Amino acid sequence: MRLKRTACIAAIAAMATAGLAACGNGDDNNSKGDGGSGGGKIKGKVGIILPDTKSSVRWESFDRPVLTQAFKQAGIPADIQNAEGDKQRMQTIADQMITSGVTILAIVNLDSASGAAIESKAKQQGVQTIDYDRLTLGGSADYYVSFDGTQVGRVQGQGLQKCLGDKKSNIVYLDGSPTDNNATLFKNGAHEVLDKVTNYTKVAEQAVPDWDNQQAATIFEQMYTQQKGKIDGVLAANDGLGQAAISILKKNSVAGKVPVTGQDATPQGLQNILDGTQCMTVYKPNKQEADALVNVVTALAKGQKPQTNGTSDDPTGKRQVPSILLQPIGIFKDNVKQVVTDGGVKATELCKGAYAAKCKAAGIQ
Repeated sequence: MRLKRTACIAAIAAMATAGLAACGNGDDNNSKGDGGSGGGKIKGKVGIILPDTKSSVRWESFDRPVLTQAFKQAGIPADIQNAEGDKQRMQTIADQMITSGVTILAIVNLDSASGAAIESKAKQQGVQTIDYDRLTLGGSADYYVSFDGTQVGRVQGQGLQKCLGDKKSNIVYLDGSPTDNNATLFKNGAHEVLDKVTNYTKVAEQAVPDWDNQQAATIFEQMYTQQKGKIDGVLAANDGLGQAAISILKKNSVAGKVPVTGQDATPQGLQNILDGTQCMTVYKPNKQEADALVNVVTALAKGQKPQTNGTSDDPTGKRQVPSILLQPIGIFKDNVKQVVTDGGVKATELCKGAYAAKCKAAGIQ
């Protein structure tokens, strides 16, 4: 799906600490709003529903603690819960939050249909809604806070190209869940880069239902068998899917010889990079996203208009959703340290056992 963005990429990245951009959105008549700064008394509380613990470790390991701390510092009461991959559970949590008096509801949808139903019901109760990380197609969210999904895909594509070089290469794609709009954006961004390289041939591509890592391993093994092992690069949409592919490559004694991408800069993904079995990952600093969400919520709680820096296209709902779009960072072996320095992963977690020496070699203490 196409994202309308301004050309001021550097300014968007500067939202790391302020949660605000220095430039307007894709519309010339954009009103930046107050961005949560200035006067006004904060009223109400926010409910945040995370999607699961299965698609990525980020939701409980990174997002929950960062969001908890960010809202605590902002002085905004926050109820953060996880739907555990269950659409009915997410609806029930949303209903309970609304009944308990939340005035703003932020969700990471499990799919657009169920997410849209939650947002519609919330709107009927006078509750403002925010799409966090995943855009709900056909939904009614007032704002969308996320990293630029198409740019994430571009960074992955550029990363795989960097690791493969210009030699003739057969590439396979392990895309994210077909029900996740982000997965579509990642795929589009990666193809935008890799389809232009004439020496690269796409020999297989498949979406992985619900980002399920076990299914990803099965899918990749089928790809590997069908291609008789003639796979030179793997565009995996996140670290979990990348690890699934690596497990099959290890089984066939070729791990480290076939570049594999990832996303989320998880401890496992970073360890794979240090091992040389994973080419790169995409780092999306959780604090940037959490701070951006806090700024939107703060503005709304003060009765102000949040500042945005772009709009996101919802072709199902036929509307442009006011958005805060952040910029992702490509991570390779030579800059794994950045994730640790930034607080994205603790050195004690990354550098366990055999990885102590590898971390030291990478300048991580």
